[in-house]
Amino acid sequence: QVRLVESGGGLVQPGGSLRLSCTASGINFKLYTMNWHRQATGKQRELVASITSDGSTNYADSVKGRFTISRNNAWNRVSLQMNSLKPEDTATYYCNVHARGSAFWGQGTQVTVPP
Repeated sequence: QVRLVESGGGLVQPGGSLRLSCTASGINFKLYTMNWHRQATGKQRELVASITSDGSTNYADSVKGRFTISRNNAWNRVSLQMNSLKPEDTATYYCNVHARGSAFWGQGTQVTVPP
């Protein structure tokens, strides 16, 4: 059974930082591309950042230079360091992996950056 558990969300003032983490189980973690998505109220879910099995990264234009995705294969963990946060970063953030022909999602963690 594939399970993804996110942590690290919260309320932060504009310009502040948060670090999200996602711990995976049920997969051979090191083999898979891991993704962070987010969904703001009333908007579609969007891909924020990805990291491949060899450590290559990709970011949405809206977060480039502010967010950093990383992985620790020994701990089956993918993290998202978010700096210079803006009100428009407010959303529920989800960890995601495509494995065994299916998409798996965590329960989400809320990030709130007030105006």
